[in-house]
Amino acid sequence: MDRIEDFRRVYAGMITAAAEVADPRIVEAFAAVPREDFLGQGPWDLMFDGVYARTPSDDPACLYQNFLVAIDRERQLNNGEPVFLARMIGALAAEAGEHIVHIGTGTGYYTAVLAEIVGPKGKVTAVEIDPGLAERSRSNLAHFKQVEVVSGSGSELKMAKVDGIYVNAGASHPLACWLDALAPGGRLVLPLTTERGNGIVVKLTRRKKDFAARFISLTHIFACAGARNGKAAKRLAKTLERGQWELIRSLRRDEHGRDESCWLHGAGWCLSTRTA
Repeated sequence: MDRIEDFRRVYAGMITAAAEVADPRIVEAFAAVPREDFLGQGPWDLMFDGVYARTPSDDPACLYQNFLVAIDRERQLNNGEPVFLARMIGALAAEAGEHIVHIGTGTGYYTAVLAEIVGPKGKVTAVEIDPGLAERSRSNLAHFKQVEVVSGSGSELKMAKVDGIYVNAGASHPLACWLDALAPGGRLVLPLTTERGNGIVVKLTRRKKDFAARFISLTHIFACAGARNGKAAKRLAKTLERGQWELIRSLRRDEHGRDESCWLHGAGWCLSTRTA
């Protein structure tokens, strides 16, 4: 084992432990994927507490820390924080052989981690709305035969039934096309955010007739193009002031009046404290 592989393995263990992810397959996936292959030539700009600092060299060891790394510093577009993404991937709970959709692939690093988890018999559909980033991720992921990169909006993607969807951007509400695409037992990990970008991440799991739901994390993330509605975002902002997101138990799509079990009541959907 060479020096960088040692760094990568220690990093994989540390970030998954910090994310409270115990699945050894996820640890191994992070240990297997070279982060430097997805971030261009160093030195790199790392972000901590909203401030960028340049690495002292192009040594890939600099990347194996829990920092955001600039993809486009001018736009403050970054490769996300490893502990947070490890927690989201852990919540998605992908299995070998499954079909996973990753919306907001960026340059492909975390998509590669998902590809390692589902393995050669699985499939990952990676979606990126920025054409330049989509092309970079397509090149970076070319050696993963189980990955297809789609250039376009994840809000317009037409999908057959899939086992999991991870949206790596903030929506104001769950889109019907995402919910409808989930096979029985399928999971959607979804950041729901206000116009300011703050919000919560929820995990929705499709049952036979309904969806179980639970709170995963607080978040602050950039907006998901095509998945924003001003009224829904305002309702979410008002609801967030009340808190109690840990009481969320289900997502309802049936027609019903607002009642005390409605944590966030939207048009055609409702995050509810009722057990699914």
